[in-house]
Amino acid sequence: MSSGLDDVVAAETVLSDVDGARGRLIIRGTSLDDLVATQSYEDVVALLLEGFLPLPADLPAALGKARAEVFRHVAAADRDVLALLPVDALGALLARLQDGSDTATALHLIAAPAVFTAALLRLRQGLAPVEPDAALGHAEDALRMLHGACPGKERTSALNRYLVTVVDHGLNASTFAARVVASTQAGLSSSVLAAFSALKGPLHGGAPGPVLDMLDAVGRPEAAPAWLEQAVGDGARLMGFGHRVYRVRDPRADALKGAVRLLAGGGAIAPERLALAEAVEHAALDLLKRRKPDRALETNVEFYTALLLEALGFPRDAFTCVFAMGRVTGWVAHAREQALGGRLIRPKSVYVGPVPRVAA
Repeated sequence: MSSGLDDVVAAETVLSDVDGARGRLIIRGTSLDDLVATQSYEDVVALLLEGFLPLPADLPAALGKARAEVFRHVAAADRDVLALLPVDALGALLARLQDGSDTATALHLIAAPAVFTAALLRLRQGLAPVEPDAALGHAEDALRMLHGACPGKERTSALNRYLVTVVDHGLNASTFAARVVASTQAGLSSSVLAAFSALKGPLHGGAPGPVLDMLDAVGRPEAAPAWLEQAVGDGARLMGFGHRVYRVRDPRADALKGAVRLLAGGGAIAPERLALAEAVEHAALDLLKRRKPDRALETNVEFYTALLLEALGFPRDAFTCVFAMGRVTGWVAHAREQALGGRLIRPKSVYVGPVPRVAA
């Protein structure tokens, strides 16, 4: 038995390859570095869904239309829904979508997290939701719906880079959940809801917010070494460092660090905030190398995700919702791949409980 299913191969996929030893992520034959530098989120949606669903000739327009179509479900965000945490409120609205297995269902699911997250955050502030603009790109429209005005080029580029960076990442917990449900021949909405529920856990998609809590607690760059020494000495986990798979630097961290510097150059991140983050990163890597020399603990995707999403105006309790904006395409693609070519997933367990007493 392998606790946590480490190194157990449970699926064959053409969608992504996570090479932890080399620190490399390949999305359907293209390295992440090339994708974030050259492709829009809509381009990557087409890349991942090709062969699994018939795609419209103008996919950006179709995705824009899907955003407009799912907006009607925002009306269901009543007082009870708004009282929930953003991640739970988003799940409640996602559950309203039709559970089909066609292209329209897929595009509605891909559109929904951007539409619902922006609307829920505005409603929570007492502001009216902003209807989607089907003519805009997905990242630009997501920010426009959140803030009520079109974002600048740097902000749009940064969110697009984030969505592309997190779109797929092997057989992680949420993607595996999607494939398990899809293997039963349930619809795409069921698969996405299962995946989203797995993403909610703090060991998966809930990690970026606490990175900001750590930065706030450190306060000043010069305080980073002592604060981190104390935290590690107390047995605390340093958020934003280490990964289950990567034994070298997480390539997604590099992609997002570039986006953060782009935002800082445009004034969206205060220089002192970036200086604090870089001081904490440097001190943490030095400390982990000294205190845990037998473990490869490098900067992971959550560290710079936190700075990026903070700069774009998303509250930290909604970071998991933004993660879902990007990852939902990977969930849909994996669900379709599993449904089209896989068997019902039914692993075996080993019983270790008590046995019946046999009468003499």
